[in-house]
Amino acid sequence: MKFVHMSDLHLDTKFETLSQIDGLPQKRRLEQRKALRRIIEYIKENKIELFLISGDLYEHKYIRKSSIEYVNNLFKEIPETKIFITPGNHDPFITNSFYATTKWNENVHIFKNNIEKIDYKGIHIYGYGFTDFYCSESKIEEIKIQEPNDINILITHGSLDGGADEFREYNPLRESKLKKLGFDYIALGHIHKPYYNEEKNQKIIYPGSPISLGFDELGKHGIIAGEINKKENKIEFIKLDDREFIEEQVDISQFESNEEIIEKIQEIPFKEQNLYKIILVGKRKFIINIEEIMKLNEIENIVKIKDNTETGINIKEISKENNIRGIFVRRMLERQKKEELDEQFIEKAIEIGIESLK
Repeated sequence: MKFVHMSDLHLDTKFETLSQIDGLPQKRRLEQRKALRRIIEYIKENKIELFLISGDLYEHKYIRKSSIEYVNNLFKEIPETKIFITPGNHDPFITNSFYATTKWNENVHIFKNNIEKIDYKGIHIYGYGFTDFYCSESKIEEIKIQEPNDINILITHGSLDGGADEFREYNPLRESKLKKLGFDYIALGHIHKPYYNEEKNQKIIYPGSPISLGFDELGKHGIIAGEINKKENKIEFIKLDDREFIEEQVDISQFESNEEIIEKIQEIPFKEQNLYKIILVGKRKFIINIEEIMKLNEIENIVKIKDNTETGINIKEISKENNIRGIFVRRMLERQKKEELDEQFIEKAIEIGIESLK
């Protein structure tokens, strides 16, 4: 059975982290639509029989009716492909959701929070979807496959082996338990980075998001495609995103001014289509002005500059000086101790004070 597996498109998300560049959030939302269009074209060209969408197809809070109509019209272009959707925590099947209020094309099946089995062309698809923004117990790990000699697929949205409390609220699943269920392919969603091919004939797959949503999703993004059978699954990752989110570090330890930082940034070999986050590291000798650096920077695809530097001032030694600087530092340290102020806050205040005394 030839298939495509997609998850976590988050259609119409706000892209608030990209708002520093005028018009970029809007462009990124258009690129979401473009990515979905490319998937549909791939399905047409390769005569894909099965399209699995494992959650967070859209962003419930922001999705527009026109975007849902766009999606549904694309689905109508592949009538010979069966589309299975499991709603996730960002697009749950709730009363006022577009899953509930839209008349979806006949080739679309949307799972709810009762584990359902659909038979399609000799294979069996088990699915479970969110009907709320949280899910702590789906009972997926208790599934008993009814026809183990046939091809069996599980599709759901959830967090795999998550230890933190926040992950336990999003359909927590254990890989060891899932492996014992006997599925030939398990299509997961929720994690935005691809998780596949880490062992021979791996059957538990996160395709990741088709396009990156931010700097916490570095690397390539796309979909999983291939063929499922009883002996061995043939899968491949297909890159869709024309942009990549890239982090670049700049060590400012030897610099004396913000102008030097700007000059160093401009020496980085940027690729026009990518989006960049600059991380400043090292020991600073001056007050770094991020706002000024962003204003004077000429590289248009730098989205963010983050200051991760440490102070290069020896506060302890300056506090021993018998001059204005020493008196100022001692009083600031006394205030920190008396008022139990944040150490980094006092450190920054001392830096600014010393700078003004030059």
